[in-house]
Amino acid sequence: MGTRLSIIRAARKLGFAILLLLGTCTLATNSGFAGNPHFETIQATYALAGNAVNVTLTVYNYSTPEDLQVLSQAFQAGQDRGLASALSNTKAVGQCSITGVLSYDVAFIQMVPTPTGRRIIFITNRPHPLNEADPPAPFKTFDLAVGQFDLNDADPAKSTGFLFPASKLVIDRQGELHYDLAGSPWALENVLDSQGTPA
Repeated sequence: MGTRLSIIRAARKLGFAILLLLGTCTLATNSGFAGNPHFETIQATYALAGNAVNVTLTVYNYSTPEDLQVLSQAFQAGQDRGLASALSNTKAVGQCSITGVLSYDVAFIQMVPTPTGRRIIFITNRPHPLNEADPPAPFKTFDLAVGQFDLNDADPAKSTGFLFPASKLVIDRQGELHYDLAGSPWALENVLDSQGTPA
């Protein structure tokens, strides 16, 4: 229960971070945007019904300020559906693989420096599992997959992450931005980062 609550708190922080990203573009000069192409792989596991599900994020490059501007405008114009549409037309900057799901392109990845290392945030359209050719009706509106890795450079064993395999970005009646989830958030464990080098 404690892990779930910590993920929900992190989700609120992520929602606020995305609001800053999509609404104001204040991080456009941050080093977490595209510069020299590089290759990096982040691996983790998620315990599902006693089985380990492998999650791998491969970063080809970080998204550009121009990508962010396009996503910002799309969200302002069409909210979640507008954002999903824009993501589908954005050049892939990485790839994510989940056990039981085909590998899928990731449309937006950003790195933000933290006191202990780096935070990697990624957003893309939700992939459909191999056995979900026609997703159940309640899932059809949850069109985003969102994830975050908090990488601890000093003590890699303390690196953490989470994944929202099916979510949507909404503005509630109070005007606050947050994620609605179909199902439970995934707490990612055994996070292993293979730092890339300029390609």
